[in-house]
Amino acid sequence: MLDIDSSATTVNRHQRTRRRAFTAIAVRSSSAVSAGLLLFASFPPRSLWFLAPLGIGVLVLVIRGRSIRAAFFYGYLSGLAFFLPLLPWVGVYVGAPPWLALAAIQAIAVALFCAAAAAVSGLRLEALWIAAIWTATEGLRARIPFGGFPWGKLAFAQADGPLLSLAAFVGAPGVSFAVALIGAALASAVCQVRPPTPRFAVGSAATVVIVPALAFALTPADDAGAARATVAVVQGNVPRLGLDFNSQRRAVLDNHIERTMQLGEDITAGSVPVPDLVIWPENASDIDPLRNADATAGIDAAARSVGVPILVGAVLGNDDGTSTNTSIVWDPVLGPGERHDKRKLVPFGEYLPMRSVMTALSSYASQAGNFVPGSGDGVVDLAGIPTAVATCYEVAFDDLVTESVRAGAQLITVPTNNATFGRTDMTYQQLAMSRLRAVEHNRTVLVAATSGVSAVIDPQGKVGDRSGLFTAETLVADVALETRSTWATRLGALPEYAAVVLAVVGCALAWRRRSSAGWLRTPTPQYAAL
Repeated sequence: MLDIDSSATTVNRHQRTRRRAFTAIAVRSSSAVSAGLLLFASFPPRSLWFLAPLGIGVLVLVIRGRSIRAAFFYGYLSGLAFFLPLLPWVGVYVGAPPWLALAAIQAIAVALFCAAAAAVSGLRLEALWIAAIWTATEGLRARIPFGGFPWGKLAFAQADGPLLSLAAFVGAPGVSFAVALIGAALASAVCQVRPPTPRFAVGSAATVVIVPALAFALTPADDAGAARATVAVVQGNVPRLGLDFNSQRRAVLDNHIERTMQLGEDITAGSVPVPDLVIWPENASDIDPLRNADATAGIDAAARSVGVPILVGAVLGNDDGTSTNTSIVWDPVLGPGERHDKRKLVPFGEYLPMRSVMTALSSYASQAGNFVPGSGDGVVDLAGIPTAVATCYEVAFDDLVTESVRAGAQLITVPTNNATFGRTDMTYQQLAMSRLRAVEHNRTVLVAATSGVSAVIDPQGKVGDRSGLFTAETLVADVALETRSTWATRLGALPEYAAVVLAVVGCALAWRRRSSAGWLRTPTPQYAAL
């Protein structure tokens, strides 16, 4: 009888242990998902920037003390909760498979972050190592696969926050690092079982309070001595939402010609000042204006009507059957001149990797273009002003814009075509990137979109004027032509490389702390590793 009772007690104890373990797993899983949702909510158009460090803090708490495998699992859950709601615009007109596949791939970076962060948790200066690891994984995402996908960098959620000013000193990677550092410091503060030591208290205060305060204090001032220019941004609009706007290519071109001709009439009437230059969006002329006489004549007429050069976004056909996404400087007298061929192409949009696999997943995949990338530094001479051209997707990549500003660009333009993404969040997420680039390089940024949102952004990242979505509008503004280089422009990728070095050092210290086998699988009671 005693043996039976003892056996029953053991079974009951085992069942209670299992229930507690699975309850703990459920709580951690839901917390990981909550962390991902907090990160998502920090991005435009919600723009709750202060939720980003909280999301990192919750995620660090979830994986603290977990095994590497468990941390990877929770990180992947959090990554899915972050990227699935952030990226649905990818599949708005082409179906869910590309969106789901992209989110699933991007979530791997968050899983890797959590695995490494779990390894370094408990080390001295753990918040430093964790912030460096997050920044390093963002750098990884920006490079692989298929040339990288930087969307979702923490820096891009800070356009309305005090940390934006850091972009002028340490670029987008430095802003992401600061957000992650604050989040990790908050998590460390919560995990203090004993009353915090004075050293710890001072360190936490410095991280959570002084870092954003310092960033705010370092906000670059306006340069009253900078040269000025009057610019015009033309948004001609498209006939309809969705992918089939391409079937109305002539209408899109005519819309931009008509809007520019109206600008010419307004200039003649004296209702608007004479601009120094005009910016058209990406794909304003999907009819090759170098091969089609009607398109050439229409753009010539538009340029003559305003009497200044137009940066024309066009698709050019090549003799080998490929296409080039190009921005052409169109002079009112000389016609087409310098051009920028888009250097960073959108995989699965402008070209199709793994074509056979992708076409099997989605019937829309076969509609992907056959574009080829350009080269150069992305700078064109527009009315005597060295102008950087970051065509749509290119604005997300740190190195491309940095290279253009280092080459002497005084103005940054972002010609973009967002009509294929309808009324989704994509437009607002991209606008936030442009605002960060303005501060990062101390340059005015002009966003010209076919269907919106077009905007004029000053070097402090403030939007001075903007258009609506799916409207025909022209923005005319007086802007600064800055020549001063920021520390971020000079340093380039060095802050990101420094974060990678710190991440490697932190992981090496964690490896040293444990044996090789123990680092991968710390002996724990059953279920406790999860």
